[in-house]
Amino acid sequence: MADPDNTDPAAPADTPEVAGADGNPEPAGADTDPGSAVVDRTAADTGRTDPQDGADPDAGAPKADIEAYTTDQRTLSPRVRVQWGARVLAATLVLGLVLSTAAGRLGVNPQVGAVAATALGLLGMVWVALRYRVWAYEVRTDALYLQRGVLTHTRTLAPYVRIQHVDTSRGPIERGLGLSTLVVYTAGSRGADVSVPGLTPEEATDLQRRLKELAIEAEGGDAL
Repeated sequence: MADPDNTDPAAPADTPEVAGADGNPEPAGADTDPGSAVVDRTAADTGRTDPQDGADPDAGAPKADIEAYTTDQRTLSPRVRVQWGARVLAATLVLGLVLSTAAGRLGVNPQVGAVAATALGLLGMVWVALRYRVWAYEVRTDALYLQRGVLTHTRTLAPYVRIQHVDTSRGPIERGLGLSTLVVYTAGSRGADVSVPGLTPEEATDLQRRLKELAIEAEGGDAL
C-alpha cells in the first residue's frame, strides 16, 4: 500500500483549473480552440511598425525638399513681345513685296498687295499680344507645366523622369533684347519637346537648375 505522505518529488504539482467555455473546469495547460485564442503580437512578430514610431525610410526625399524647387505659375518677360513683333514685321515686309509684285504682273495696282500685307501685319501684332497673355509655365513637383496657344489652347506636362538634358539658347535678337530660351529634351523624342522663350538669362539659368535637380530626384539620384 502506497504511503500518501511519501510523494515523488519529480511529480508535477497540481495545475490550477480554469473555467471552460461550457462552464466545466479545464486544466490551464490544456489545448484550447485556436479560433478563440487571443494572440498578443508585437511589432516584431508582425513586421509592422507604428506610424508614430517615425517616417518610412523608403519614402524617399522629404517633400519639403522637392517643393523648394517648384514655382508658382509664371509669365514671360514683356520684352518677348518685341521679339515676336520683329518676326511679324519681317514677315509682313516679305509678304508685302511678294503681293505687290504679283499684283503688278496681274495688271492690278501694286498698292493693293501692300495694303493686304499691312492688314495681315496688324493681325499679326494682335496675335502677338494675345500669345503673350496666354503663355505661362509652372515648375510642379512631378512635371514642368506649360500653357500656350491663341486659337488652340495647348497645355503640356513634361515629366521629370523623361527629361534627358536642358539647354539654354540665345539668338541675335534675343541677345539684343537681353532674353534667352530654355530648351528641354526628353527621352523618346527626335528633338526638343518643349521650349520656354522670353526668359531673362538669370531666369533661364534658375529654371535650368530647378529642372536638373528635380530630374535627378525623379531618377533616384542619377545625374543628368
